[in-house]
Amino acid sequence: MENGDYEVPENANEHCPGTQSESAGKSDACAGCPNQEACATAPKGPDPDLVTIIERMATVKHKILVLSGKGGVGKSTVSAQLSFSLAGMGFQVGLLDIDICGPSIPKMLGLEGQEIHQSNLGWSPVYVESNLGVMSIGFMLPHPDEAVIWRGPRKNGIIKQFLKDVYWGDLDFLVVDAPPGTSDEHISIVQFLQATGIDGAIIVTTPQQVSLIDVRKEVSFCKKVGLPVLGVVENMSGLCQPLSGLKFLNVTETGEQKDMTEWVLQCMREKVPEMLNLVAFSEVFDTSAGGGAKMCMDMGVPFLGKVPLDPQLCKAAEEGRSCFDDGKCSVSAPALKAIIEKLLSELKVPRPEIMEDGA
Repeated sequence: MENGDYEVPENANEHCPGTQSESAGKSDACAGCPNQEACATAPKGPDPDLVTIIERMATVKHKILVLSGKGGVGKSTVSAQLSFSLAGMGFQVGLLDIDICGPSIPKMLGLEGQEIHQSNLGWSPVYVESNLGVMSIGFMLPHPDEAVIWRGPRKNGIIKQFLKDVYWGDLDFLVVDAPPGTSDEHISIVQFLQATGIDGAIIVTTPQQVSLIDVRKEVSFCKKVGLPVLGVVENMSGLCQPLSGLKFLNVTETGEQKDMTEWVLQCMREKVPEMLNLVAFSEVFDTSAGGGAKMCMDMGVPFLGKVPLDPQLCKAAEEGRSCFDDGKCSVSAPALKAIIEKLLSELKVPRPEIMEDGA
């Protein structure tokens, strides 16, 4: 809700003057409002740090948020591999981790144990390659097992500090990995970046309803705050891996397991060797309701594609490396590549020209 130029909370009293009004929390209309004390004590007017953030972000061409309504759907994996892929194409890329309580990005980029350094230009990102820089609170913790027990205002403060104090230089893309949900961190990052121009959000889900219920809320959040939804990625869309990589067991009635893998593979090699080139697929989650594609159709947002649950992609994330480099992620890498190509097409971003040696 809005009152003239001022924002009005949904649970505000009638005739609310607005949260940024000089009479906020003080007028007769504020009596008994649950927000009265917060409005009366909150600073008024535009945030002076926004000017600094706008100046910092002026050198960033595209800003993309990666969101999810539900935790554990592979949002950080998508953020990490998106950044690896864009950097591999020759773009200048920054990856900002604002998952304050659960920073996974240092692990997934192979940067555990690294620290932030200060220069006369500000905080310097930690670099994977010369064209892929990373910033995360994970670099600031004294020990990787250290818990971050912060309330909203302190989380918002560190997000603001990342935006105004980190010197990224010229970037083609800034990918922002957000925590699951629609809480303080999401409101803050959208408010801070909207003044600088933000392309939109990629939303990650898994196929089953227990995830899609929360992802619908995430889409609703984006629409309410005016954040374009660039598309939805359905991750873990069926277990998919080469047949030769499976383990085969003989399970007795008592639950005892006997490994039959070598026997099965030997039978295949001798009798049907062409089977060793096949890929096994199994639905892990219930997709009877239509999955992410159906949800996108219902809510009027783009569907970017599906990424299978690939053990090799999980291993790449654990080892902090790109899934595109060594050919091991033979089922997930092509799916991710197609999604990223679709995203670039939607954003109308041409590939950078790669200068040849001596040019």
